[in-house]
Amino acid sequence: MKCPGGRKLFREFLRSEYSEENMLFYLACEDLKKEDNPELIEEKARLIYEDYISILSPKEVSLDSRVREVINRNMVDPTPNTFDEAQLQIWTLMHRDSYPRFLNSSVYKKLLQQLS
Repeated sequence: MKCPGGRKLFREFLRSEYSEENMLFYLACEDLKKEDNPELIEEKARLIYEDYISILSPKEVSLDSRVREVINRNMVDPTPNTFDEAQLQIWTLMHRDSYPRFLNSSVYKKLLQQLS
């Protein structure tokens, strides 16, 4: 979703479905990938872990155990790509599940009517 207005609408849709954390996690990973300062990489990775990976987080994203193990190994020495497998898993989930429902939602159909 490249269009900022569309991204905002999709995020609102995710919020209504109680899955906004998926997009927030995805965007946080994208931000981490742009970082080249090792100290900031470590700090951002820790925050992403605490906010979206930790089982104690209210915004925890749904990941399988294999990906969680990969993340735990990667967190020993975080890089901008620490969460790549998790990000792909969440993107796939949104692509196959949330996004098609968004395209069929009244919110999206209303937007299309406004644009035409």
